[in-house]
Amino acid sequence: MTEPTYRHQELAAGRWSRLSLAEQLGNVGSEVGRMRRWRGKDERLAAAAFDRALELLDLTLADPRWRERLREIARARELLCDAALGGREHGATLEDLDRYFLEFALAARCRR
Repeated sequence: MTEPTYRHQELAAGRWSRLSLAEQLGNVGSEVGRMRRWRGKDERLAAAAFDRALELLDLTLADPRWRERLREIARARELLCDAALGGREHGATLEDLDRYFLEFALAARCRR
């Protein structure tokens, strides 16, 4: 089995595991925000932000520190996929997810 190719090579190489959960999910939120801003304007850029958000969520899911939080993190990933497809399955919206992830970014900033 081959190793996955990451856009965020530096993060995948170990830097991601040095971030808190709030920092990790806050970074995911940055990509969700970019996706939201580009949606309907430049679908190529929106799709690239979506890919990066999924990659960051996958890195978070792979982080052994969050074993007890896997259900929540996986659910956030599922809802992001749903929102990308128009909320057909769960009614998820990029606006809702942007607000959800913003809370993590704010929490991470407060802890610094």
